[in-house]
Amino acid sequence: MGLFEKKKKAPAAGVQLVREAGRHPFGVMGHYVPLGRNEMALYRSMREAVPILDAAVAKLVRLVGGVQVETENPKAQKALEQFLRTVNTGRGQRGLDSFLDMYLDSMFVCGRGVGEIVLAGNGREIGALLCGNAAEVELAEGETPLDFAICVREGGRLRALPVQELLLFTPFQPETGHPFGVSMFRSMPFLTEILLKIFQATGQNWERMGNIRYAVRYKPEKEGLGGNLARERSEQIAAEWSRAMRESQDGRVRDFVAVGDVEIQAIGAESLSLDSEVPVRQILEQLVAKTGIPPFLLGLSWSSTERMSVQQADLMSSEIFAIRRSVEPVLERICELFLALGGYGGSVRIFWEDVHLKDMVEEARAALMQAQAAALS
Repeated sequence: MGLFEKKKKAPAAGVQLVREAGRHPFGVMGHYVPLGRNEMALYRSMREAVPILDAAVAKLVRLVGGVQVETENPKAQKALEQFLRTVNTGRGQRGLDSFLDMYLDSMFVCGRGVGEIVLAGNGREIGALLCGNAAEVELAEGETPLDFAICVREGGRLRALPVQELLLFTPFQPETGHPFGVSMFRSMPFLTEILLKIFQATGQNWERMGNIRYAVRYKPEKEGLGGNLARERSEQIAAEWSRAMRESQDGRVRDFVAVGDVEIQAIGAESLSLDSEVPVRQILEQLVAKTGIPPFLLGLSWSSTERMSVQQADLMSSEIFAIRRSVEPVLERICELFLALGGYGGSVRIFWEDVHLKDMVEEARAALMQAQAAALS
């Protein structure tokens, strides 16, 4: 190595900005694999993450409810009505309607409703109706398609629960490949994950761009200052700028005056945020369509009118009637067991409250026109 060889300058260190990759708190959706089971935690996380899904479940539960029961024996009818109004359903709740609300909620979210009829101490009357946690039970098929058992898993093995006759089970929209029901949220995890990414990115952009940050640049080369003087001038500018920013937080206006070539620029002011209105609406349209509820009932104003059309009302009514038909066998079992334990016997008929989704004036006008047409024929 020669004495007069120029020393190589060390390469200047580049500026590297390190930040954590922000993620939404519902990370279970990013690792979703549709295996067909053990997805209850995922669906409940989706409901917690997207308020529209939570509102859809709550509205469906309220629209489906409103059940009445009728039996042939007047004495049994009075006792049955008293039982359905006052039966203990646990956790401070009473009445069949409270049990049905929890049962339907589990059906929509978990794809199945599981309940239990608890007999009183003497075993001659029903003491309570309890709704179970669908995530803690599994279904085992019997020798024939007509036989199945509600089980729990203990030590890696399934154990059938005792007294299966007192257990209640209803599948939601059973299919050939899923005879024990599927969740209403089954086809939503992929779109929900994208929606949460958009919301998370929007929040991060507002944190970076909403709280304005400034870049103060001082160029001493045009002033011919030495290294020490330039450093002192930079430190003085930085101190005065920080002081001005602190006083502005307290509501006091303070001007910043600097000598020399100083440039102040807002960080991120020139960048444009992506328009999220169109993709968010496209995703919400898919999610709302799966629930079967008209968008404006969930607070979405996508059309020029908020009046429900006749076609929408008919489709919504058909969805509600289908859900009611699926839970009628469970309600009949409860009422028939009550009559049998009370010594009344006999069968019951289930009646539901009318679904008031249509315009009552239009319905009355249509009924009048039908009556006039029948009178003329």
